Amino acid sequence: MACLDLRGRDCLVVGGGRVATEKVHGLLDCDAEVTVVAPELEPELVDLPVQIVRRPFSRSDVVGRFLVVAATNDRSVNADVSSAARERETLCNVADDPELCSFILPAIVRRDPIVVGVSTGGASPALAQRIRSDVADMIGPEHAELARRLEALRPWAKRELATYEERRDYFQQLVAETLA
Repeated sequence: MACLDLRGRDCLVVGGGRVATEKVHGLLDCDAEVTVVAPELEPELVDLPVQIVRRPFSRSDVVGRFLVVAATNDRSVNADVSSAARERETLCNVADDPELCSFILPAIVRRDPIVVGVSTGGASPALAQRIRSDVADMIGPEHAELARRLEALRPWAKRELATYEERRDYFQQLVAETLA
C-alpha cells in the first residue's frame, strides 16, 4: 500500500454515475484537480469543482494525467480506459474490477490530518468498508489534535535530536504519555 500526494495533480474520472461521484469526492478530498468525462452526469457532479467533459471516453483523455479512475457501468469502456492508462504508464483504478487496476483504492477514514486506509486487496470491498467503520469508531478528535501537535514538533525534533532513533523514541514516548 502506498499513499499518494494528489494535491494539484491532474486526475481523470471516466463515468458520471453514483460510483464516479464517490470517486470524485475522494479525489477532491485529496485536493486533486479533477476532470470528469461522461456523456451523462449525476446532478451532484455538475455542482462539484471539477472540469466536466460531456461525451464518451476517448483514449486521448488519458494523456497528461497523473491518475485515472474508470467508473462506468460498461466493462468494455472500463477496459479501454485501463488499456489506455497502461499504454501511458498512468496509474489506473477501475471500480469493482481489480484485474483491470494498476492500484486499488482502500476504504478511507479521515480525521484530518489522520488518514487510515483499509484494503482487502480487492477481495471484498464490503469487508473493507466494515473494517473502515470499526476503525472510524476508534479515532477521535483527540487523535487528530495530537497528530497536529506532533506535526508542529517535527522541525524542532529534526534540529535538536541528532538521529532517527532519538526522534522515533521521543515521539513514541510522547504518544504513549498523551494517550495513556
